[in-house]
Amino acid sequence: MTQSPNTQTFRSATISTTAGYSVEQPTADSHELAITAAQAADDRKAADIVLLRVAEVSYLADYFLIATGFSHVQVRAIANSIEQTIEETYNRLPIHREGHKDGSWVLLDYGEVIVHIFSQKEREFYNLDAFWGHAERVAFTALPTYKQST
Repeated sequence: MTQSPNTQTFRSATISTTAGYSVEQPTADSHELAITAAQAADDRKAADIVLLRVAEVSYLADYFLIATGFSHVQVRAIANSIEQTIEETYNRLPIHREGHKDGSWVLLDYGEVIVHIFSQKEREFYNLDAFWGHAERVAFTALPTYKQST
């Protein structure tokens, strides 16, 4: 079966609600989740998006996403975009969230995917790209966004 670039495949999981109902919901594997987060970051004009597969070198996560925003407002906007997209697509919220108020380094922990959004100064200082340089870099190409004409 051939899929268009905009088609996503999901596995289903049966989730039991507090009312006792079972609901089928899409779940993503860690690679799909990481790509979705990277696309959401790109949608908010994040710069230097790096996706690292750290599963072979760390037990912390399967993937790290590292991205840069050029102001505290943009860093927060990128984080909000990622959270909103993942919540709408997979019905998931981060397990842990740090730094949103300050906006110089926001961390979103989804368990198997950890997202780091830095201001330019913070990214240069912490240099996670070099620290995790032995991890496999995963190619990410942003999908084009189309504006509807009115």
